[in-house]
Amino acid sequence: MSPVRPAVSESGFPTHPTPGSRRERPRSRWCHASTDLDDFALITWAVDPDRVAALLPPNFAPDVRDGRALISMVAFRDVGFHFRVAPFARVSCGQVNYRTYVTRAGADGPESGVWFFGTTLDSVFVQMPRRTWRMPWHRGRMRIVSRWASGGCASWRTTITGSWGSAVVALRGTGRPLPVPNGFRDTDDASAVILDPFVGWYGRSDGSGVGRYSVWHERLELEEAVVDHVKCQVFTDLGLIESGATPRFAGVQRRVSFEVHTPPTREVPDLGNPPAPGAVRPGPAR
Repeated sequence: MSPVRPAVSESGFPTHPTPGSRRERPRSRWCHASTDLDDFALITWAVDPDRVAALLPPNFAPDVRDGRALISMVAFRDVGFHFRVAPFARVSCGQVNYRTYVTRAGADGPESGVWFFGTTLDSVFVQMPRRTWRMPWHRGRMRIVSRWASGGCASWRTTITGSWGSAVVALRGTGRPLPVPNGFRDTDDASAVILDPFVGWYGRSDGSGVGRYSVWHERLELEEAVVDHVKCQVFTDLGLIESGATPRFAGVQRRVSFEVHTPPTREVPDLGNPPAPGAVRPGPAR
C-alpha cells in the first residue's frame, strides 16, 4: 500500500503526520496514568473558524474542513483511573472535555492536536490537576445513563450541572460504524485529526503559558449515534454555537482504555495571558 500524504487544512498547515507515525505506543513511565473510559460519547459541531481562532493563543490555528472548524464535547465515565506508581489508589467518576482541533506552528514545523477549552470532573480530585498543573478543570455533577444491547447502544443520556458549565445530551446508536465526517478524505484522515488525536494543549489557568500533554489508546471504533436532544452551555457561553444547535455528527463506544502521559509540560511560557475559558465572547453564533 502506498503511503498517504499528509492532509493540508485551509490554514495551510499539514493536519497530521503520515498515518502510523503517531500510533506507536510510548514506553510506560512511573508517572503515567491509566484508565478505562466507559459510555464514551463524542458530540461534534461545525462552527465559524474565526470564532474559534479568537479563543486560541498565538501560533495556534483551527483545523478547517469545508470552511468550518470542528468543536467537540467528549463525555465518559472514568473507571479505575490511577497513576502507574500507585495502582492501588483508583478513582472512578464522570468527566466531560470540551475541545477543538488545531495546528500549532513551531520551530520544528507544524503539529496537529486538540485545544482544550476546559473539563468538568465529578470528583473532589479535580483540585489535583487544577492546582498542580494549572489545568482549566472544574468541579461539577455528572450522570450518565446508558443501555447497551447486542446491536450497539440503545440509548445514552448525560446530565451535567455546575457553576462553569451545564449540559444535557440524549443519544441513541444506529448500529452502524461512524462514517467518515464531511471534509475528511478517509478514515485515516479522520482518525488522525478528530477521532484519535494524541496531543493536547490548554491555556494554564494562571496565565503562565500553554500546557501540553499526550495520551495513547487503541483506535476508536465509534458507533454512529443520532442526537435526540442537546444543550451545551460551555460552547454557547463561548459564542461558538446557539443554544440547542444541531451537532454535525456523534458517536458512542462502550469502553476504551486510555494511557495519559502525565505530568503536562509548560510548552509555551510568557504567553501574555491567553483567553480564559468563558472569558471571550465574540458575539452571537451564526
